[in-house]
Formats: sequence, C-alpha cells, structure tokens
Amino acid sequence: MIVIKNLTKIYTAPGQEIRALDNVSLSVERGEIFGIIGLSGAGKSTLVRCINMLEKPTSGQIIVDGQDVTALSSRELRSARQKIGMIFQHFNLLSSRTVFDNVMFPLEIAGVPRREAVRRVQELLELVGLADKAKAYPGQLSGGQKQRVGIARALANGPKVLLSDEATSALDPQTTRSILGLLKDINRRLNLTILLITHDMSVIKEICDRVAVIDNSRIVEVGDVLEVFSNPRTPTSRNFINTVMNRDIPEELLHRSRPVEGNTTARLIRVTFVGESAGEPVISSMVQRYDVKANILYGNIDRIKGKPFGNLTLELLGEPALLEEALNYLRGLNLEIEVLNGD
Repeated sequence: MIVIKNLTKIYTAPGQEIRALDNVSLSVERGEIFGIIGLSGAGKSTLVRCINMLEKPTSGQIIVDGQDVTALSSRELRSARQKIGMIFQHFNLLSSRTVFDNVMFPLEIAGVPRREAVRRVQELLELVGLADKAKAYPGQLSGGQKQRVGIARALANGPKVLLSDEATSALDPQTTRSILGLLKDINRRLNLTILLITHDMSVIKEICDRVAVIDNSRIVEVGDVLEVFSNPRTPTSRNFINTVMNRDIPEELLHRSRPVEGNTTARLIRVTFVGESAGEPVISSMVQRYDVKANILYGNIDRIKGKPFGNLTLELLGEPALLEEALNYLRGLNLEIEVLNGD
C-alpha cells in the first residue's frame, strides 16, 4: 500500500544543511497497522509528512496505492490527499465549528452533496462513539473526545491510508488505550492501512503488526513486533523495549559469585519465551530430564498482539557436559537462549 524508496529530506539553513531523512526505504502492506518509533529529532514526523507531501522530499519516491505522489501536479496531489487521512497530536480542530461541522469540513472542500455528506458525518460519529456530541464545540470536549473527532474527520473522504502523527502523546494512559482500541476497531472494520509514528513503545506493543525503528534520520531496524521485542538487533531498539519490558540484567546478578563443589559448574542464562512456549513447563522438564539444578533469579512476562512474551534469568548448576545438553534441549524447543557468563 505504501512503498518508500531512497527517501531523503534536507532542510537548508544559513551556512548549514540539516538531513532530516537519509536514504530511507520502507514498505507498508495493505490492511496492516505499521508503527514507526524514534526519539525526538530522529526524523519520524518528517517521514510521515512526506508521505502526504506536506513536506516535499529532496529526493526519492513515495508510492501510495500504486500512485507515485512525488510525481503529481498540485491539482493531482489535492485529489490524492483525499485518500490519505491524517490525525494529529494536538487535534487541529476548528474551535468555532461544532463537532458535526468539523467532521463535515473536508466533505465541503471535496464538494460532496449536502445530503450525502450529512449521512456520512452521522455514520462517522456513530463509529467513533460521539453521536451524542454532534452539536458540542471542541472547547466542551475532553482530550480523548477531541481526538475521536479528529479521527472521524480524517475518515470523512473514505481514505485508504490513515496517518497518525503522535496521536496519543497528549493523552493520559487510560484515554490512550481507548483511542488505540478505536484505531484497531477501525482497521478491522474498514481494512484500513494505518501508519502511526510514536516515541512510546507501549503504543507499538498494543496495536502494531510491524514496526520500523528510526534513529538519526535512518531506518535501523524493521520487523514483526513480536520478533523485534524478542530479538532486538540494535541498541536503539533495545532501549525502547526496556521502557516497557526491562531486558537488562541487574549488575548484582551478572557479577554474582557462588561457590561450587567438585565438577559442578554455575552458568547464568537468559531464556526468552514467545507464544505457546510461554505456557509450557520447559524449565521443570529440563531439570527432570537432566541432572541439573535451576535457580530463577529474575524475569517478567507480558502480552504482545495477544501472544505471551517474556524472559527468565536462570542460574544453572551441574556438570559441564550435562549443562551443555540441557542448553541444547532448550534451544531445540525454539527458545532464545543467551549465556550471560561462564563458570
């Protein structure tokens, strides 16, 4: 649905150039919820604004639903934008218009006949749960209600793509969850492709199918959300994941010293569980199968896209050969095993 090829955006200032995007390539499949996460200044807002050409790229291509939007004339671009909805962090509602008239506004611009437009607005207000607020003004609404108006307005022209620019960052956690639930419902009902940018990994965990991590104007990692959480490949990804699920091992455990006897060895490992394996008694099975002892030192578990995900830090005690057999047993169950120290 969205294909970005070698996208670069350079801003010029007296005596310097600021490279906001550096040779970015990315693809978003039809009907998926795709997240882009990065720190402030990483380039994520510039990227989403280039997709609907609010910012004109310096070079590269952006193809939306088979149409190269970077090659369109001004007139063609106005038409193409009607199929690209956008919701904003600070809502951008017209304070002098009612909820109904705010949602009506893009239909008026598009020249939709009044009767058809009224029916469309009523449907959208029902969809976002604000049918009873049609005559209210933005100043009479909560933040969550304002964002629901913004979502309804973005859907007015029946877009194929919905862009979300930090749409929940101005909301409290409970309201954020309700807005994310609404977006998931819209994605499911309308088969609408949603691309959202955020600096909050909990948003990615809650709603997205895939995620791209942007750092210093470049995409540094792309993957299925569960894959990125279970096996982050870059320090930036690991830092974001640690904000919602700490994978770092406490220093006192890493440098823990335990006396051992005879041929016994102590091995510190981290086991990552994903999906069905999180509910299986794999550790107790390993202990029963091999003559080793397991001491659980640290761990946590969560759910991502409805699947359990977590990790445990274990101290294994036993003879070296038996420990290696036990580790191979766990690896054979498709668990991610990381040995944190040796003897």
